[in-house]
Amino acid sequence: MSIARSLRFRTKATSRVRVTMLKQQNPGGQKKSFDGTGEPLYLGIDFGTSGARYALVDKQGAIHSEGKRTYPPVGKVTNWASSWREALFHLLGDIPATYRPSISSISIDGTSATTLIIDRNNGEILAGPYLYNESLADALPAVESIAPANHTVCSDSSTLCKLVSWWNSSSAGLSSRDSAILMHQSDWLLWLLHGEYGVSDYNNTLKVGYDPEIDSYPRWLMSQPYAHMLPSVRAPGAPIGSIKEDVRAQFGFSKNCVVCTGTTDSIAAFLAARTTEPGKAVTSLGSTLAIKLVSNARVDDARFGVYSHRLDDMWLVGGASNTGGAVLRQLFTDDQLVALSHEIDPSVPSPLDYYPLPKRGERFPVSDPNMMPRLQPRPESDTAYLHGILESIARIEAKGYNLLKELGASGVEEVLTAGGGARNDKWTAIRGRVLGVPVRKAEQTEAAYGAALLALKGANTSTD
Repeated sequence: MSIARSLRFRTKATSRVRVTMLKQQNPGGQKKSFDGTGEPLYLGIDFGTSGARYALVDKQGAIHSEGKRTYPPVGKVTNWASSWREALFHLLGDIPATYRPSISSISIDGTSATTLIIDRNNGEILAGPYLYNESLADALPAVESIAPANHTVCSDSSTLCKLVSWWNSSSAGLSSRDSAILMHQSDWLLWLLHGEYGVSDYNNTLKVGYDPEIDSYPRWLMSQPYAHMLPSVRAPGAPIGSIKEDVRAQFGFSKNCVVCTGTTDSIAAFLAARTTEPGKAVTSLGSTLAIKLVSNARVDDARFGVYSHRLDDMWLVGGASNTGGAVLRQLFTDDQLVALSHEIDPSVPSPLDYYPLPKRGERFPVSDPNMMPRLQPRPESDTAYLHGILESIARIEAKGYNLLKELGASGVEEVLTAGGGARNDKWTAIRGRVLGVPVRKAEQTEAAYGAALLALKGANTSTD
């Protein structure tokens, strides 16, 4: 059996574990008191843009403990890696000591395309961290010259652009090039716990060019002189190895505690919502509007910022608009949003047609960096104005799902909502009418919870 085929077989086998596991969660992820029986627990840690969180769950998905830490100040000279390391070990120390011996497995998620270059001989950081939104446009022409048209890596903030920029820089000596390895944020944090260099997952490696459909890096990438820097790839939540002895002894973990591969923060947040069937989707209504849809078909189109993550034997297709909560907060206070929303009749369509943006530029479902916000005419009634804006954002959301379908993804059948906008019941009703499918608030959306589900998947896989 070929390596690729073997990987596909193992992934399909473990997908049933995860789907079953997600459906068995206790509703809402309610906290459950520890009963002292020493039942196995599963630790997920989320590293976001401003801080880190942990969630500790049992095999039913009930939360036993959770906590968060903001990153320590990085000072004038940014030292993100030290801040992340400090936050990680503080969080491990925050877990009640009575729980730690029962932790069976650990997984960590991090921000997509946040990248470090490490010397595999001694663990020294050679370059980075390059943050998720850091642009390295100098490398884009070289990347575009080797990658297929409209590929996910053809963005100046992609992981591959960061790798190529470092490789081409005059400061990268020959000796360091030979021993260098690329690691994503969650890869590096997990390495601090297991000690094995260069292990990643197929969600994080998507933006460096890994092809999850064929379970390998493509030939156009492997033919490059820096191909030896690419990490090995496993499924998210796959066991890597036992926790390092010094970490185990410091925190009192079990010798049987397994460290598993991670994922990106957005994928972990999706997993937390516990929806895995084609046509099911999650819309995140935060400062911006982001949609993710479970699809039977893979869809990638860099023209619209649309790309697909592998979700076991299915695909998670997504896109993100610049519309969302940021523009609402430019126009209304939180108190006004609550009071005015209460006066809206969501069953009556608004005749107002806006394109609410916080500033110039849109990326999805329309790709136009010069698009200007359209928020006029403004009626005398603030309630009518808010109604028109909420309905217009709902139309943008509907256009987004329609575009994914036009590009070949499964049609949307149900939408779960995450983010601050999920708390607005009137907006939820408006969106349900505009989208024409059931819309409801997701019971769990914390990425740390999704990472804990990956840890549970890894523990189940390691004992199969």
